Amino acid sequence: MTGEPTTRQPSYTCRVLPGTAMRAVAGVNQGDAVATAEPLCPGDVYRLDAGAEPLDLAIADAGVAAGASGGVPVLCPGAAHAVAEGSAAGPPGAALRLAARLTFLAPDGHSLDVILIEAQPPDGEAEALLFPLGPVEAGLDYVLAGARMGTAEEVRLAEVVPFAFAAGTRITAADGRMVEVERLAPGDLVLTRDGGKRPVRAVLPRTERALGAHAPVVIPAGTLGNAGDLILSQHQRLLVYQRGPDRLTETPELLVRAGDLVDGETVTLRRGGFVDYVSLALDRHEMLFAEGVAVESLEVNAATLPRLPEAQAQAVAGLDHAPHHGTEAGRALAAEARARLFGGKA
Repeated sequence: MTGEPTTRQPSYTCRVLPGTAMRAVAGVNQGDAVATAEPLCPGDVYRLDAGAEPLDLAIADAGVAAGASGGVPVLCPGAAHAVAEGSAAGPPGAALRLAARLTFLAPDGHSLDVILIEAQPPDGEAEALLFPLGPVEAGLDYVLAGARMGTAEEVRLAEVVPFAFAAGTRITAADGRMVEVERLAPGDLVLTRDGGKRPVRAVLPRTERALGAHAPVVIPAGTLGNAGDLILSQHQRLLVYQRGPDRLTETPELLVRAGDLVDGETVTLRRGGFVDYVSLALDRHEMLFAEGVAVESLEVNAATLPRLPEAQAQAVAGLDHAPHHGTEAGRALAAEARARLFGGKA
């Protein structure tokens, strides 16, 4: 991947945090944000700002055709990467450089690596962008253990996130029994909303720290008519069926991310410790019944494959699912749906 990008159209996107969102709260650089690797001092304590939101970084890459749907986001030392048009992070046209690999120690003792990327426009100062290689939680203290300048290895900029059910969640089998998701095996028949009885293609378990984007969503029993607590990853989508002329979208089927249903009162995040997740992949993207509620199976396509752990991506290689025919809810639409479902405010 050499040479200059021939277009500013995005080859792929990934999600990053602005360097200004993580500041030293104690130590030599107290009050300073992560701006560049040179002045960083091991032993300083950093904290992610409350409310810090990831931004989409669109990358134009000389080695990948613009708009390539199958491109896995990778930054290589010395290669020509630039911020593409329409990017929410970094000025368009700015050259991207791997500045450092930062290692932090979390309060519970585990280590967190964060890639520091510099977006350098032709004129002006470089903008610092952060790509955490694991979940990071706002409000926790992270001690800087080291900064490896100008990392020499390529970095896979795919945010590895779960699309999964928490272990213990019951899935409706083809014979009507409700079976804990971790007890299912490839070949078992499950009931789907649109396709009837369908075999499970792959069962993909993983254990994550329940922090940041990996903390599970808890929908208490009865909230959506669910028979038991429905515990899902934040990215897992539920199907909300709308009736009547006042529905929110043209299609009656609305797909809402579980994380967008969190209101801190009815639906909450369970933070801390670990969570066992299980993803279910079928030959097609289907709506399963989890605790009696329609929830999607793993949708496998060029967009989701890079966001799976490599071993799991290999297990479902060859699948290329068409998306469900329902309408995908953005945050504003999800807030409206949440207000209607729970009788609160958007």
